[in-house]
Amino acid sequence: MSNAEVVVQRQLEAYNARNLEAFAATYASDVRLWRLPDTQPVLDGIEQLREHYGGKTFQREGLRAEIMSRITLGSKVVDHERCSWHGLAEPIEVLAIYDVRGGLIRNVWFAEP
Repeated sequence: MSNAEVVVQRQLEAYNARNLEAFAATYASDVRLWRLPDTQPVLDGIEQLREHYGGKTFQREGLRAEIMSRITLGSKVVDHERCSWHGLAEPIEVLAIYDVRGGLIRNVWFAEP
């Protein structure tokens, strides 16, 4: 497992545990999250990430992300993820492209079907 993949796997495990501290520890302070094809980030900086995941996402009962497939190329990790939680009619599938540098996730691009 590459260093980039180790960081992304730690992030996934913290996400599934809904552990905000461990989750945020895998991200750089200046992290940016994007929804393709948007040209502006949906989250900009660790504080926005903490606010979003701690205030909304991690409150969902039964929250879980499952990796359907993973590709790693250097500092990039691409996951095909299936996310679900209680009350959601059907799981959501997304491609997540993680850019890992210096042992932290710097950028994430999400692509939905």
